[in-house]
Amino acid sequence: MLKLDLNPDLVLRARNAAKSITGSFSWLFEGYSSVTIERTVLRMMGLDGALPDGKPLPNVVVDRLQEQKALDQGAAIRLANAMLVKKMDAEQVARAMAEDNLDIVALNLASMDEIYALLDELSDKMLTHIKSQKAKREEFFQKYGPRRVPAIYVIVATGNIYEDAVQAKAAAAEGADIIAVIRSTAQSLLDYVPYGATTVGFGGTYATQENFKIMRAALDEVSEKEQRYISLTNYASGLCMPEISLMGAIERLDLMLNDAMYGILFRDINPRRTLLDQHFSRMINAYAGIEIQTGEDNYLTTSDAIEKAYTVTASQLLNEQFALLSGVKPEKMGLGHAYEVDPEVENSFSYELSHALLTRTLFPDAPVKYMPPTKFASGNIFKTHLLDAMFNFVGQLTHQGVQLLGMMTEAIHTPHLADRSLAIENAKYIFKAVKDLDKSLMLAPDSFINKRANSVLAEACDFLERVYKEGMFESMARGDFADIKRPETGGKGLNGVFAKHEDYYNPFRNKMKKELGI
Repeated sequence: MLKLDLNPDLVLRARNAAKSITGSFSWLFEGYSSVTIERTVLRMMGLDGALPDGKPLPNVVVDRLQEQKALDQGAAIRLANAMLVKKMDAEQVARAMAEDNLDIVALNLASMDEIYALLDELSDKMLTHIKSQKAKREEFFQKYGPRRVPAIYVIVATGNIYEDAVQAKAAAAEGADIIAVIRSTAQSLLDYVPYGATTVGFGGTYATQENFKIMRAALDEVSEKEQRYISLTNYASGLCMPEISLMGAIERLDLMLNDAMYGILFRDINPRRTLLDQHFSRMINAYAGIEIQTGEDNYLTTSDAIEKAYTVTASQLLNEQFALLSGVKPEKMGLGHAYEVDPEVENSFSYELSHALLTRTLFPDAPVKYMPPTKFASGNIFKTHLLDAMFNFVGQLTHQGVQLLGMMTEAIHTPHLADRSLAIENAKYIFKAVKDLDKSLMLAPDSFINKRANSVLAEACDFLERVYKEGMFESMARGDFADIKRPETGGKGLNGVFAKHEDYYNPFRNKMKKELGI
């Protein structure tokens, strides 16, 4: 394989700095919880459904506990106690609370042995189901063979889950390996997960458990027909990260967009809330065998791809270390980057090849997610199609894990089926044409590509060491990441973060940590 000659001292320094930064947040992960983590726990206990006005039942329970300042021990004990004392199931308890017929805080506590026994039973039932979905995925890959590398990844974004399913099956029949259902605009800012199937969205389709179920069934159907396992992706980001991860685990999604810092930088969600939620969210993904995907490509939408290339590398190293803390293995880390170098810059292709090789070399076991040119796409569809071909060339030459295909009409409209078909045809041709080319090429030690990669790594190293010295929250507040200022106590969702009581209990977190060995 085409290889870089990276300075090993720089690699070690950069990784150690990233590890030190992420390790400094144990106080947050161990000492705090959030409303969405507690709603996730209730969902793991079997609580589902919504009121006639659409409010999800997990929100009903957690909101009431928060109002009564009774959430610091965790929602699990309160709900389990109510189920025992009132002899109700989880949904009956929640609906009684919604009708003001039940105050679960005022109930006398049953014996703790009974409460823990019920929580053990409920947690074992949910975790067993998640493990069975993981096993089913592995059986499909054994039956149909491993995923292509790079895997062809395309998106659907109609807003209507039923139309999404039609387009997804068509894309799979054309050769797509992974289907991503783009989420409706601004869903990441909702502090609840909509309930049921949805047919109206803005720039995408709402992430709901029922929508996951519908799309999974559609892709299982086309997998059987094509004799290839077609993977499904959605977005576990925003104010409901762990809830969406759990829904994906229940319905057997295969990949989840799940970045440690995306919500902070690009959605102005509070830093404490985001880092806390991503920790539990990734734990669920790790347990379910779901491949996470990170969003470093977004850095290059706000910054220059050459000048700020080091921020992409720094973010990848931080995402890697945050993921390890949650039990995610390297082979399940779809760390992201993008082909966003200005095509008018001299040697733009060499810059991009260097950046792509740097990512591939730093993370050899990761199914790296490579994003297409979008910033410089225009109404000239022929030039955009050419840029996409060059992007596909780099993807195959450097063995990226996942190739998110560009569309020639990227800058004009939401792609039609024909646009997606041409994008897949482009990728399949390039992948086949240059399949083994890397085995015939070598880089001179003093080549532009080697020098550039080491320069970017050195900048990332210096940056990470400075962030560790000054503090990550302080660096974010100053705008060091993506040129966007995000103060520690600013943004959305901080009021949903609370300190745990010494008697706090989350049976799922405890069991997953033990089984994941973290």
